[in-house]
Amino acid sequence: MIDYFIEDSTFAPHTILAAFSNEKELFMRIIRDIQSYSLSPKPRHFTRMEDLRVNARKRVGFSTIHKCVSAIRQLTYSKSPDSLDEYLHMGEETARVCLEDFCKCVFEFYAAEYLRRPTPDDIQRLLSKHEELHGFTGMLGSIDCMHWPWKNCPKSWQGQYTRGDKGRPTIMLEAVASYDLWIWHAYFGVAGSNNDINVLNQSSLFREIIEDTVPDTSFTVNGTKYKKAYYLADGIYPEWSMFVKSFSCPQDEKRKKFKKYQESARKDVERAFGVLQGQWEILQAPAKAMSVNKIRRTMYACVILHNMIVEDSGNAITSYEEDFINEPRNLPRRTFEERLKVHDRTIKELRDRHVHHSLCHDLVEHIWSLP
Repeated sequence: MIDYFIEDSTFAPHTILAAFSNEKELFMRIIRDIQSYSLSPKPRHFTRMEDLRVNARKRVGFSTIHKCVSAIRQLTYSKSPDSLDEYLHMGEETARVCLEDFCKCVFEFYAAEYLRRPTPDDIQRLLSKHEELHGFTGMLGSIDCMHWPWKNCPKSWQGQYTRGDKGRPTIMLEAVASYDLWIWHAYFGVAGSNNDINVLNQSSLFREIIEDTVPDTSFTVNGTKYKKAYYLADGIYPEWSMFVKSFSCPQDEKRKKFKKYQESARKDVERAFGVLQGQWEILQAPAKAMSVNKIRRTMYACVILHNMIVEDSGNAITSYEEDFINEPRNLPRRTFEERLKVHDRTIKELRDRHVHHSLCHDLVEHIWSLP
């Protein structure tokens, strides 16, 4: 406390909270929320500071700040649990469990806010801002996948988690990011032997579209009206109506200009991955946990903390609409036969190659008309 958390602390706050820069208040907000954590069962390694007990060796237990600092140091600097015993005087097993409980608390407490789907207001702000910055009318964001190596993957599972180009077991993260580096969609846990298309078929990215409950995202480009906004993707993704890909070998000037604009705008998700791994160095080192669920909670906690930092920096265009998110969704009541018909129709619309090529053509003309 004397070193970092009192008013006249010995060291500057950013020396221990590098991922949060100088925003110590954000870190303290997380600590206060964890102290008042009311979900049951409550993680056993987080208790109130005033409830600290003296063990049989007459030593006082660790405070919530103590445990959160241990967890943040492991996330930020990729520290092994036994490397924290000299300064924090915390054993390896205690440090490891503190990290697991911290990630569990962050996910349970903030997932509804920071891993939510875009609200109708968010969608309109994304569409207008992406058109202003990148020139793409109707663009929701960029989509791509990232691999996280898994060091302690059980030998019996290594075949399904290893892909030839990676050479070691990995777990995949599918993400959609906007220009402000906010990660709107995160789906993690797929075996690394899959590719981006396999991950897409398992994720919930288009669940609302298939259920026909998505908010209005219609737009007009080059005089043609389209029902659904789209994502920028690389060449491996299929020719669906909601994907816009670049041209591999453009021959004319129009397509060359479109390729330049598309690849420049699609860097949003690549930059988001870079910032995510830069803030949380634990994602650069191979995962050491033996359980996929523990690794998943760690990844989601890092994504949530990443979005919190983006919001706290003032660069995010999103605004949390608690009433809209928490209100019950008035979904249309359909019979089983009606749901099958809706599913067949929306799947056909989503995978319509003619709409994909028409959209690309109109966007090429639109980009060419830009100064």
